[in-house]
Amino acid sequence: MVDILQFEFMRNALWAALLVSIACGIVGTYVVVKRIVFISGGISHSAFGGIGLGYLLGINPILAAIPFTLLSALIMGTIAKKIKISEDTAIGILWTVGMALGIIFINLSPGYAPDLFSYLFGSILTVPASDLIVMAGLDAVIIFFVAVFFKEFSAMSFDEEYSTIIGIPTHVLYILLLCLVALSVVVLIRVVGVILVIALLTIPAAISRFFTDNIRNMIILSIILGGVLTTGGILLSYMFNLASGATIILLLGAVFIIASLFKRRKPA
Repeated sequence: MVDILQFEFMRNALWAALLVSIACGIVGTYVVVKRIVFISGGISHSAFGGIGLGYLLGINPILAAIPFTLLSALIMGTIAKKIKISEDTAIGILWTVGMALGIIFINLSPGYAPDLFSYLFGSILTVPASDLIVMAGLDAVIIFFVAVFFKEFSAMSFDEEYSTIIGIPTHVLYILLLCLVALSVVVLIRVVGVILVIALLTIPAAISRFFTDNIRNMIILSIILGGVLTTGGILLSYMFNLASGATIILLLGAVFIIASLFKRRKPA
């Protein structure tokens, strides 16, 4: 382990693992409890449009993905209220439109799009220091808003109707939560890619929910699990020369299965 740390790319990868575990632990908990996994998937796939726009404009695709995913979150949070279509239909439309825009933008970009594969499927071993700074900044924003609205988010997640009755602005908070999901997606893209983001965002929280129903404890346990399992996936991918993003997700999936079997056999 010590020998591995002599390489800068491994140090960056481990820092990235810490940063993504914070995002997926905090926001992923609300995604699982609130049951908005499908919406989160729509936001994550629409982020590809922002990545394509970044290539077209010649800027960091991660930076371009931030406003694009935020806009997608705002649209997904309001379109079902304004237009007489079901929420899942709206998500499906934006999901595919975002991906299509990304393909068109990349097609219009001059030359070859470098690192495109890593944005689709992730490559935590190639995360540069500049992206770590962006990821840390987004984590700080997520921590701030969740700390300020922790009680309101928790109440809305467990009983939105009652929260509305007692005066909590649930619709505004719901839009804010989707925006935090969008920021989390941007944090996770470099690690597991657009295609696999939803797994890293939800599996640690899903595992945590087997062992606690307390929101605060779920967040803490999800952060710990995310950090440990993401780091484990990095080491396995390095040792066996495997795709890092896919290895991380497979390890998370294996632990989820083990945890579900353990919980099922555990006496009440």
